[in-house]
Amino acid sequence: MQTYHDCPQVLREFLSYHETIKGQSQKTISEYYLDIRMFLRFVKLMEDNMPYDTPLEEIDIRRVDLKFIERITITEIFDFLSYLANDRADGIGAAARARKLSAIKSFYKYLTVRTKQLVENPVKDVEFPKIRKSLPKYLTLEESKRLLSAVRGKNEKRDYAILMLFLSCGIRRSELVGLNISDVYEDRIRVSGKGNKERIVYFGTACKTAIDEYMAIRRNMTLVDNKALFVSQKRNRISVTAVHRLVEKHMLAAGLDASQYSAHKLRHTAATLMVGNGVDIKTVQEVLGHEHLNTTEIYTHIENTELKIAAQANPISRIIKEDEE
Repeated sequence: MQTYHDCPQVLREFLSYHETIKGQSQKTISEYYLDIRMFLRFVKLMEDNMPYDTPLEEIDIRRVDLKFIERITITEIFDFLSYLANDRADGIGAAARARKLSAIKSFYKYLTVRTKQLVENPVKDVEFPKIRKSLPKYLTLEESKRLLSAVRGKNEKRDYAILMLFLSCGIRRSELVGLNISDVYEDRIRVSGKGNKERIVYFGTACKTAIDEYMAIRRNMTLVDNKALFVSQKRNRISVTAVHRLVEKHMLAAGLDASQYSAHKLRHTAATLMVGNGVDIKTVQEVLGHEHLNTTEIYTHIENTELKIAAQANPISRIIKEDEE
């Protein structure tokens, strides 16, 4: 674990707890570190009556202790959220503010419930910012076929297998990059998702064929990383950036707007195709690795047969405009 020298001891202990006891990923730990560090810097800015435009990165919080944290009130927490929304030049959006608030809530829960270093939790009843939910962009079945048909070039077999995994299994880009040879079985893959949670995702015949054809080529390569399933031109594990670029390349070749569709949109596509073809939402949740069902339920609003039937049942839909004489 990093030492986080610019943080107080109480924050370092919190980060260590989440890494060693809770077993959370380094990415999650880093997000906690950045979010809570920003919060403590802001509170110190206010408490020490510094000029309001003082850059937060210039504020030293290494001496912040439990007494300092105990003095923090709900008013200061609201001030911090207001600062994020209105006073920062970059105008942090509702989703980012919600993430920072979640980190602060976890910090106080650790101090009050887990370690009982504090009695009062001022952030316990603070509501999360309302986030406007928009329907995810996705490819239709015909567009998906066009994308697959457009794959050409030196890495054709590799790229085709990657796109098939995205469209068949709905895995995340980071999950695909992390796949090892040992994670591939006859008809399924073992995926390490968010928070290092593992799940098994099955794939169909076409996807298996694509993987088998790529593997036939991979076996004849001299590799730097022998464990990685997908490798780059330099024979190392393929990077997240390289996956983004290959998706963009084949999108353009298929005549699709690469600015609108990314690797993550292929995940949305897989989910939408599953829901639209009768897979129940609970199963889709397991396939995607969503912790909460309501995250998955957004796909029911995209391909909802009942809503289509309701529209046709409305007698207005049967009105035919007569031609004027």
